[in-house]
Amino acid sequence: MGFAEQRFNVNLSILFTELPLLERPAAAAAAGFTAVELWWPWIDTPTPERSELDALKKAIEDAGVRLTGLNLYAGRLPGPDRGALSVPGEESERFRANIDVAAGFAHSLGCRALNALYGNRVDGVAPAEQDALALENLVLAAHAADRIGAVLLIEALNAPESPHYPLVSAPAAVGIVDKVNEATGLGNAKFLMDLYHLAMNGEDLPAVIEAYTAKTGHVQIADSPGRGAPGTGTLPLEDLLDQLDKAGYDGWVGLEYKPGDRPSAESFDWLPRRPSDRKAPPS
Repeated sequence: MGFAEQRFNVNLSILFTELPLLERPAAAAAAGFTAVELWWPWIDTPTPERSELDALKKAIEDAGVRLTGLNLYAGRLPGPDRGALSVPGEESERFRANIDVAAGFAHSLGCRALNALYGNRVDGVAPAEQDALALENLVLAAHAADRIGAVLLIEALNAPESPHYPLVSAPAAVGIVDKVNEATGLGNAKFLMDLYHLAMNGEDLPAVIEAYTAKTGHVQIADSPGRGAPGTGTLPLEDLLDQLDKAGYDGWVGLEYKPGDRPSAESFDWLPRRPSDRKAPPS
């Protein structure tokens, strides 16, 4: 199958960051992409002013691209935080305040995937206490996602870059997916399979794909080491995406890599042809 037949979208929180946020959707469209995804763009607030939400919505619509994924509030990301939902106190409350705001924004753009980063372990708080809080908050988020016809994504990160994050393997993240689905009965919690993070953890990627594709709601890629574009590291990304396709994954593949020391628009030279030439996946 190869790269030419994959359905790529661009993460505008790591690519095109040399531009102001409201200019990035148009830049992605100019580069040939038809879909984008975002980390929560307002790291200082889970509840931005309506005017800010409306401005971003208009920028996405005017660019003619589709928003296919949105992170729920995750604290300072990029930065030291890796989510808020398992962090007791103010951060957990901020996450809860964000759920309906993020879901409403996603719904207004037809976005059907919300990503909920679990959050770091906190000194002085028992892991079991954090896990209980996390499940409560993920259940709330899963219900909100269900109301807009979306899936709730749960992601494994990598231990070298996120040493305080507890979900640093595919089985750990899928275990939380199963707990959320058991608690809600909705079945809309899914695994976010980020091949870069899993590679950094030293996991057997073909085995992960074989075991967990059926529970996967989204895939993200970057090469490893370095988190650069495909071809800058050693991962056989083309082969891995082919395996995912054969295993039944037909969704978007998010480009979540660093462009390096060049403008983002120049970092797509590994693509055989423009993403807009490819068939979009089922909505």
